[in-house]
Amino acid sequence: MTKIQIISILFSFCFLGFIFEIIRRKMLKEAYALIWVIMGLSFLVLSCWQKGLDWISSLCGIVYPPAFLFLVMLTAVIMILIQYSVVLSRQTDKIRAMAQEIALLRERLDKLNESNKK
Repeated sequence: MTKIQIISILFSFCFLGFIFEIIRRKMLKEAYALIWVIMGLSFLVLSCWQKGLDWISSLCGIVYPPAFLFLVMLTAVIMILIQYSVVLSRQTDKIRAMAQEIALLRERLDKLNESNKK
């Protein structure tokens, strides 16, 4: 086992431990937690399976296998960030629609209050 492999395995376990802890504290919803757990497990598998990592990285034309491991991790993070951006955009649209609906309801309520006063 190389030093970089040991560091990768330790990082993977720490990462998975952190994910499970924030799930336990209910700081992360299960739908998003699944993405992070899959990412952590795949990182752990690639860290432990040295020959597989060498084989996959050589298929991609990457000479230094840990660089492929980093590329996988970076790609996964970028995909997660894109997914969060989509969710954030949807939530922004929903919030805008709710604010407009509340404004319309408030206007109706004000008109009803004015007509009841007269």
